[in-house]
Amino acid sequence: MKKLLIGNQAVAAGLHDGGLGVVSSYPGTPSTEITEFLSKYDDLHSEWAPNEKVACEVAFGASLAGARSACAMKHVGLNVAADPLFTLSYTGVNGGMVICVADDPAMHSSQNEQDSRHYAIASKVPMLEPADSQEAYTFARSAFELSETFDTPVILRMCTRIAHSQSVVEIAEAIPAVLKDYEKNSAKYIMMPGNAIKRHPFVEERTLKLQEFAENCMYNTVEYADSEIGIITSGCSYQYVKEVFGDTVNILKIGMPNPLPVKTIKDFASKVSKLYVIEELDPIIETHVKSLGIDVIGKEMFSILGEFSQKTIADAFGIEAKASVSADSPIPNRPPMMCAGCPHRGMFYTLAKNKITVHGDIGCYTLGAVPPLSALDTTLCMGASISGLHGFNAARGNETEGKSVAVIGDSTFMHSGMTSLVNVAYNATNSTVIILDNSITGMTGHQQNPTTGYNIKGEIAAKVNLEELCKALGINRVRVVDPYNLKECETAIKEELAVEEPSVIISRRPCVLLKSVKALPSLKVDADKCKSCKRCMGLGCPAISMKDGKAVIDNTLCVGCGVCKQLCAFDAIN
Repeated sequence: MKKLLIGNQAVAAGLHDGGLGVVSSYPGTPSTEITEFLSKYDDLHSEWAPNEKVACEVAFGASLAGARSACAMKHVGLNVAADPLFTLSYTGVNGGMVICVADDPAMHSSQNEQDSRHYAIASKVPMLEPADSQEAYTFARSAFELSETFDTPVILRMCTRIAHSQSVVEIAEAIPAVLKDYEKNSAKYIMMPGNAIKRHPFVEERTLKLQEFAENCMYNTVEYADSEIGIITSGCSYQYVKEVFGDTVNILKIGMPNPLPVKTIKDFASKVSKLYVIEELDPIIETHVKSLGIDVIGKEMFSILGEFSQKTIADAFGIEAKASVSADSPIPNRPPMMCAGCPHRGMFYTLAKNKITVHGDIGCYTLGAVPPLSALDTTLCMGASISGLHGFNAARGNETEGKSVAVIGDSTFMHSGMTSLVNVAYNATNSTVIILDNSITGMTGHQQNPTTGYNIKGEIAAKVNLEELCKALGINRVRVVDPYNLKECETAIKEELAVEEPSVIISRRPCVLLKSVKALPSLKVDADKCKSCKRCMGLGCPAISMKDGKAVIDNTLCVGCGVCKQLCAFDAIN
C-alpha cells in the first residue's frame, strides 16, 4: 500500500509497524507530529511527558519491561535527555528503543543550530538519518531490530525539511507489538560504579561491531555514474545533490552517520578523481573522511551555517540551478508576532511600560521580545528565566530585585521551571516570577500538558493546580491576574516587586486559538474621536493599523479582548 506522508508521519507509521508498544515525548518543533500521529493508534501507549529527560526514561522503562519503545524531541530537547542517554549506552536495552530527534538547521523555530550527530558520537550510540519519507518509514521500522541486535538505543535523526516535506511511502505489513520477557540483571541495569566500569568494554566492543555492520548495511548506499566526480552526502543534502546533478555524478549516501564506514568510503574515494562532502551544519562526515587520509573538499565550498538548497549546491559548483523556484527565492517578509487577542500581550505591555527587566523563556511568549513591545531582556533555554532571574538578583541585590521579573509559560514551567522556583525559594532572593498560563502548550501547536487536565488523546487526566504547586515549592505569595485587565496586572506587578520575599503571579487566560474559547464581539474605532496618537499601535496587535491617519481595527482578526480600549484616552475604541 502506498501513501503520501510527511516525514514525521512516516516515522510514526514506521515505529508503529515495527512493533512499538510505548512512546513518551515532549513536543518540540520540528519533531512534534511524530508523537501526535502515534497517539492515533489505539494498540500502543502514547503520552506527553513533562520534559524530554522524563520521556527518555519512560522509554527506557518500557524497554526494560520488554516492549519496543520510543521517545521524540527536537535537537535542544536532546540536551535535556542527554543524562539518561549516555548511561543508556552502557545499560543497553531489552525491547528495542528508538530516540527520535529532529534538528532545525536555519533555526526556523529554535534558539540554536545544534548538530545532534555529535551526541551519537559522544554517547557511542548508532544513529540513522533518512533522506525522505520512505526512508523515514523504513529506517524507523528497522531501528528496533538494530537496537535489539546490538543491545543499544538507536537515535533516528530528522531535520525540518525531511520532517515536514511529503513523499510517497510504501507501507508494509505491521509487526505486532510483543513483550519480551523481563529478567532481573543487576550487572547490566544498575549503573553504580562497580557495574558501570564493566559495561564500558561492552560499549567499545559494540562500537567495533557496529562499524563493521556499517560497511554493508542497508542504510549506506552507493550510486555510480560515468563521472570522475564523487559526492558523499546524507539526509536532506542528498535531495539537493540529486536535484542539481541527477544521475551524472557518483554518490555515496550516508544513512547511518554513526558509526561511519571506513572500507566503503575508501573504496568509493578510490574510484573518483575528485571527492566532495556535502552536509549541513558541522563537518562530521568530512572530518571522518580526512581522518582516513583521503583528500576531500567540504566546508571550504559549503557553509557551516544554516540550511542548504538546490541553489546552494548549484552556485557552489558554478552551474545553473534547474528549478525556477528554490528556498532562496525572495518571498514577502512576514515578521513573527503574537496573535490578535493573545493573553500575553497585556502583561508584556505592562512590563514594558514600567521598564521592568524581563528574563524570558521558550514559548510563543518569546515573541514579547519583538517591537513594538520589545519587553524581553534574555531568552536562553527551557526554564532558564527563573534561575536566570535568581542569579541576576543574587549578583545585584536591592538594585534589581524590585525591577526584574521572570516570565515562563505553564508548559515550560512544568518542563523545567519547578526546580528553578525551588531554588528561588530555598536560596531566598526577592524574585518575582510570572507564569503565563494560557492553558495549553501553544508554540508547538496546542498539545496538552500536566496543567490542562487532559492527556494526549484528549481524555480527562490529573490536573496540576499551579497555585498550590507554587506554595508547595516554598512560595508564600501567589496571586492570579487576568492579563486582559491592564490595571490589575500593573497593580500586581508593583505590589509583588515591592515585597521582600519571593513571589509568583499567575497570568491566566486561555489561548485565543483554542476551539473552546469563544471570541467576543470585535471592536471598532470611531474615526471622529480618534486623535491619531497611535498609543494603541504600541500593543503590536496585528488587528490594529493606521489608515488615512486614523487607527482602524480589522474585525476579521479582532477577538474583542478589549486591551486596546483600555489604552485609548479619547474613548474612540468601542
